[in-house]
Amino acid sequence: MAVRYALEELAERVPGNSVEVRVPPFGVTQCIPGPRHTRGTPPNVVETDAATWLGLVTGAQSWAGAVAAGKVSASGLRADLSECLPLFPELGTGVRQ
Repeated sequence: MAVRYALEELAERVPGNSVEVRVPPFGVTQCIPGPRHTRGTPPNVVETDAATWLGLVTGAQSWAGAVAAGKVSASGLRADLSECLPLFPELGTGVRQ
């Protein structure tokens, strides 16, 4: 439930269709303004597990740290969510890895 809510919140705060964010098996959303993707595999994809996603949205995990550790797969020129995260820093521990 928390993963889906955070995905919905991201799409609301940064609307668009140029980046697909996947947190299998919990959910997927599209965000970031730019060219719309309609068929096949999108050119800009972010994929991660639920624990990492929740760490990113709360600020307990930094974007750069998660990417460097291989916890986030981000492909495409627009697939950098560092400017959009955290969504809920008040929920994080304040420790960004």
